[in-house]
Amino acid sequence: MADFDVSAARADTPGVAHGIYLNNASCSLMPRAVVDAVQDHFALAARIGGYPAASKEAPAQEAVYGSVARLIGAGPQDIALVESHTRAWQSVFYGLAFSEGDRILTSRAEYGANYVSFLQMRKRTGCVIEVIPDNNEGAIDCQALEKMIDDRIALIAINWIPTNGGLINPAAEIGAVAKRHGIPYLLDACQAVGQMPVDVERIGCDYLTAAGRKWLRGPKGTGFLYVRRERLADTEPAMIDDVGAAWHAAHAYELRDDARRFESHEHEPALRLGLGAAADYALALGLDTIRSRVRELAEGLREALVAMPGITVHDLGSERAGLVTFAHESVDAGAIVTALERQNICVKAVPREGALLDTVARNLPVLVRISPHYYNSEQDLEHVLTALRESL
Repeated sequence: MADFDVSAARADTPGVAHGIYLNNASCSLMPRAVVDAVQDHFALAARIGGYPAASKEAPAQEAVYGSVARLIGAGPQDIALVESHTRAWQSVFYGLAFSEGDRILTSRAEYGANYVSFLQMRKRTGCVIEVIPDNNEGAIDCQALEKMIDDRIALIAINWIPTNGGLINPAAEIGAVAKRHGIPYLLDACQAVGQMPVDVERIGCDYLTAAGRKWLRGPKGTGFLYVRRERLADTEPAMIDDVGAAWHAAHAYELRDDARRFESHEHEPALRLGLGAAADYALALGLDTIRSRVRELAEGLREALVAMPGITVHDLGSERAGLVTFAHESVDAGAIVTALERQNICVKAVPREGALLDTVARNLPVLVRISPHYYNSEQDLEHVLTALRESL
């Protein structure tokens, strides 16, 4: 992207002055606007106290719902702000009712954090976990999904972008199948939000969960949940307090009639304000622009890695995201990550348990994952490639 102003993006990112950071799929460097939003609120709370500060900035906190909603094409009433992506995903999953014989359909590349929840629900209720087959390119096969449909399916739950490669699953096509058959559809979008355009109406998901810390470049300790209004009646949070529900009578409560039924009283306003600043920053830059820039960097990196002796790139899919994974024939991932760390380059070794079904099926070792974001420069990638050539 010759017209992308990477210098401006880097000027807005204090962390680039301290090394080459290429682990954005885990936790991106925050832009200055996010850092300022968090620090300014903490400073205010230090001066006047936590509750007075929260009250003073209540309008700004309320505006975060609108910012996050615009990010995914939803309404503010459809958004719950929570403490992490895990909390968002679990709030939905454990708010659904499962019975013996109910079928949960998921993907081979499902995150370990989600799959262990499926296993626990199976242990508790006797529900069944089934994996949707992949197509020849490694993505979920929607024709195979269609053939699996019957009246025992209680949930389709997949991740849009797996942790261990560049694959982008066909989220909208899956949504079309789910909608056609009236099946609840939970989309884990933690690696998508902030990296690419997201429109819940086009996708057709009933629930979407995301993290602030990843591609959105928000602070750790933030996440959010989208719930389609028509599905609210189907989900009662496993745990509630007097934010998610009103206590009107001694022996009764009434859940909120919006997504905030999944929220709880205790939260950190500074982090929420940081999340809102991150959403506004991404919207101002443009998600199409971000997607194009990330794709350009990642594809260039893949091409260079494929040409390096001893390296195998393990990314799947016809359309790929900004997660680039590879292994070396004789040097393990941990040693590669450590060698790069010595040169002040941050990447990640992805454990096999992060997507165990996929790693077993493809016989993958622990992988090195490099995940460039739009603020990374072409020089950053040249440095990491040079460092790899020198250390392998």
